[in-house]
Amino acid sequence: MSEFEETLRKLAVRDDAYVDSLLADDHAGATASRLDEKTRALVRVGALVAVDATPPSYMEAIESARRGGASSEEIVGCLVAVLPAVGVARVVSAAPKVALALGYDVDAALEGHATNARRP
Repeated sequence: MSEFEETLRKLAVRDDAYVDSLLADDHAGATASRLDEKTRALVRVGALVAVDATPPSYMEAIESARRGGASSEEIVGCLVAVLPAVGVARVVSAAPKVALALGYDVDAALEGHATNARRP
């Protein structure tokens, strides 16, 4: 049995010892994922969008993505990439949370834009 088949089998039967080992040790989970730090973090951002996570959840995932070398464009690209799978509502909900984690306040920018648009 190949390694990916073994992993799928353990996950499919909810092998608690295997799952617990992945959750208890970040290094074990990282190694088992076979993904580099940047990719793991970007996948995590996509998953957070899918579950409509809270803003603090995005902070850690985006910090991890930054440590792995992800650019702001790549992080925002996660929103575009998951749009067909999770839908517009989830992405619209996630956009200001991701923006804040990136240090950009969308609401303030929109308010400023509206104020400037009203000036003669």
